[in-house]
Amino acid sequence: METITETEVLCIRCARISKSCCNGREIYITPADATRIGTFSGRCDFTEWRAPENPDYSEQSDDPIWDRHVFRKNHTRRILRRSSEGACTFLGPAGCLLPDTVRPLVCRLHPFTYTATGIDAEPSPDCPKHLVPDGMNVFDALHMSTEQACLWHRMLYEEILTENDNDHRPDI
Repeated sequence: METITETEVLCIRCARISKSCCNGREIYITPADATRIGTFSGRCDFTEWRAPENPDYSEQSDDPIWDRHVFRKNHTRRILRRSSEGACTFLGPAGCLLPDTVRPLVCRLHPFTYTATGIDAEPSPDCPKHLVPDGMNVFDALHMSTEQACLWHRMLYEEILTENDNDHRPDI
């Protein structure tokens, strides 16, 4: 079985040998994510409001801030559009077309699970941890410091709290 080298980011390896997290995912984006992406890409057609494919997802009882601010009354939330094959609209042949500083905060934090109270110590169960070289943790394999992940987490929840104040939010 192949493993990644210390210089290759885990996301690149995962996308090359297995199903990437950029496929088949509903990627929530904050109002500020939408602004960053729109400014970088010059596009405004990359979002849509959609209810989760898995209805259980709209009941975030473990994270009332997420539940209260991300979802509208009809249980839809702003996500990145996907191609007909289910890939993120910004997924190119060599990976994400967006630089790290523009990517949605949810993408930057993946594969870690989190709530408003913090980031879980272990990555999501669907993360291919078997691709991480011996002696490295997932943070190392992603070239992500714990401090950086905590900063992105804090930014995410600060931006989530702006959802109710977003003048561009459709009324429903």
